[in-house]
Amino acid sequence: MQQQSAIYGQWRHVFKLDPDREISDEALDAICMSGTDAIIVGGSSGVHYDNTVDLMSRIRRYEVTCALEVSNEESAVPGFDHYFIPLVLNTGDAEWIAGRQIRALRKFGAFIPWEHTSAEGYLILNPDSVVARLTGAQTDLDADGVGAHVYMADRLMRLPIVYLEYSGKFGDMELIKRVGRMLTSAQLFYGGGIDTADKARQAARIAHTVIVGNIIYDSLEAALTTVQAVHDIAIGQFHE
Repeated sequence: MQQQSAIYGQWRHVFKLDPDREISDEALDAICMSGTDAIIVGGSSGVHYDNTVDLMSRIRRYEVTCALEVSNEESAVPGFDHYFIPLVLNTGDAEWIAGRQIRALRKFGAFIPWEHTSAEGYLILNPDSVVARLTGAQTDLDADGVGAHVYMADRLMRLPIVYLEYSGKFGDMELIKRVGRMLTSAQLFYGGGIDTADKARQAARIAHTVIVGNIIYDSLEAALTTVQAVHDIAIGQFHE
């Protein structure tokens, strides 16, 4: 796992907010005051400077840690606590591994707060998701195929984070468990289909960090139940 000095090293539960989706002040207040370990701002489409700045400024009224997942140059906004740069490992299109990233680095490399920036090795595994279609992700991987990508991310590329993204669909927990056992240094993020406390608990037993996103916009009450569910598992693991 990651060194404890990494800002995300102790994150167990994270809410992910999309700048391109509306959220009321009341709902945002509930999210920021929920006890979640952090909020990640990011989305697959419709994300730009103005809506990212607007959402960040609203979150900044609270003390919760706030990070940005940089999906394009337009959304690269200063003022976040940390920055994540996604690399889509299971795509055949190099644009999503070292295309957009290189173009951004040519422009902004000298200005990036490198001590507060981390790469995420993404494996996108839901073929019906917007992000899978956008990136051309090869989602029909068998267990060995997923394992090979994990080896590449964890052992060859030495990425600090492996992010298994099912984006709207609850994933294969046995596969996630296998990935967790394979990792030697990367931190395992899991996101996708967490819409109940029970699913949050299942994911928390396997992944180090559970990302909750879509359910915020569909059922805020259900989203809020995931915070305590994840933290209860974390407490139990600590005392085992």
